Amino acid sequence: MNYTLTAAMILSLSAGAALAAGDAEAGKKVFNQCQTCHVVAAPDGTVLAGKNAKVGPNLYGIIGRKAASYEGFKYGDGIMEAAAAGLVWDEAGIAEYVQDPTAYIDKVSGDAKAKSKMMFKLKGEDKAADVAAFLASISPATTY
Repeated sequence: MNYTLTAAMILSLSAGAALAAGDAEAGKKVFNQCQTCHVVAAPDGTVLAGKNAKVGPNLYGIIGRKAASYEGFKYGDGIMEAAAAGLVWDEAGIAEYVQDPTAYIDKVSGDAKAKSKMMFKLKGEDKAADVAAFLASISPATTY
């Protein structure tokens, strides 16, 4: 019984890892769809991607960062629940989240009524993996 559950978990994690194997160069173009709301700006203010939008949080260092932890941004209840449940962003998580933010928040928070403030849905697993790879390529990993 435990073997079956363990095998299912490994397969699930492997599928997530495969999903996140994106093309950072292609993701740079995909990020154009994200820059209406997000920027990737280094701590010194250098904008690495985007147009300094402030609707969504700065995505610099998102990979390895605890969810809902960017200082000065007002997060919604759903992402706060996911953060309380221990969500730390990785490429696979970002790729899944951008395809359907509310479904992802429901899943990781364990609350079927949790909502995401992000209404945009990026169409396609490949594009989602590419944008996650791009974010990883231009931001140092942050760990909390």
